[in-house]
Amino acid sequence: MEKFIQIKNLSFSFPGQQVLVDVNAEFNAGELSVILGRNGSGKSSLFNILSGLERKYNGEIYFDGVGRKEIKPHKDAKVRIGFMPQFHHSTFPFQVLDVLLTGRAAFSKYAPTAKDKKMAVDTLQSFGLEHLKDKPYTSLSGGERQLILLCRILLQEPDVLFLDEPTNHLDLHYQVAVLNHIKRLVKKGTTVICIMHDPNLALMYGDRFFLMKDSKLNELSETNINDRLIALEKTYGVELENVPYPNGHLIVPKVSINGD
Repeated sequence: MEKFIQIKNLSFSFPGQQVLVDVNAEFNAGELSVILGRNGSGKSSLFNILSGLERKYNGEIYFDGVGRKEIKPHKDAKVRIGFMPQFHHSTFPFQVLDVLLTGRAAFSKYAPTAKDKKMAVDTLQSFGLEHLKDKPYTSLSGGERQLILLCRILLQEPDVLFLDEPTNHLDLHYQVAVLNHIKRLVKKGTTVICIMHDPNLALMYGDRFFLMKDSKLNELSETNINDRLIALEKTYGVELENVPYPNGHLIVPKVSINGD
């Protein structure tokens, strides 16, 4: 597989706190790579660096052979990067369609075109959300906002997509819808790197897996379920067990009947 993103000796810190230490990793083109790890382990900081929001780091990062700091966010960028953070707040009651069209700003010189508007509506329809297009964005539920932001990023037609907990706030129906759509994007050639908290959803949908622990990122290369279980136990600091089912295994916390 082609190595699309290369991270070499990446380190990053806040005042008084070392967040990432000598991180080395490679992400393949046209795959869904999933990063798992505890809260506060450095996953979101890594994403902020990869997305370009944080530029004060040590080390080297390459996207398709191009240095990260050389990539600028415009339609003719050497690599188009899409990023959906974990949290987003808006105090202005823009209509949903207008929020989506901001995702096409780099492609339209003066105002959204008829093509842009059609793309926005088509993207809403792909998630069954066309009924929201004229509603104020601020009136939506947290889950609906999450989906609209994902639609907005998809309209940017990114080569690589970073998603920080994309199923957060979503009910099971939309979790499946989002992950199925991501897999369709991957099949079309988009490289997707995703932070997730649910190991089961990650293992069902992901192509490759990484664990963030002790300021480092390591690939979960074990394919044996018991070896994976041990690696996840060390990452999360909790006892786990696997439950076989017809299509594989589910990973669940080990809980005593007596609560001991």
